[in-house]
Amino acid sequence: MTSDPTSLAADVAELPKAEFAFPGPLRDRLVAAVLDGSKTATTGLVAEYEREGEPLPAVGGRSVLVDSEGRPVAVLEVTGVRVVPLARVDTAHAVDEGGYAGVAEWRAGHERFWGSAEMRAALGDADFAVDDTTPVVLERFRVVADLRGAGWASAPLA
Repeated sequence: MTSDPTSLAADVAELPKAEFAFPGPLRDRLVAAVLDGSKTATTGLVAEYEREGEPLPAVGGRSVLVDSEGRPVAVLEVTGVRVVPLARVDTAHAVDEGGYAGVAEWRAGHERFWGSAEMRAALGDADFAVDDTTPVVLERFRVVADLRGAGWASAPLA
């Protein structure tokens, strides 16, 4: 990624979008946590990747984090990926997701989100539920560029 503003804009336009949760208050909190450095990890369902036909994240992969308005706010780089059953999520990962004191609190929050009507609709499964064996993708990342001050970043990405 270049530091030249014109080239940076072109680079960002080529990157896939990183969208945490759905647009709204939860996404706003998660984006703020990424930007303040308290969130350096995230968790996704393998079922989400399968439904979307998307490959799992890979170390070194980059994406552009968007806010609730679809505006690019940061470029993220994947620093680690593990696929584990839900029961194997460890304390370090839970804490690095930002705002969680431990695994029990992390799991309760994620089960609420994954069991929500909005998530079930996104998965196309009104009865979707997680259990200890549900495969999840544990992703670690770092912010490689803060885009908030870039004038071109004021418009939503397509």
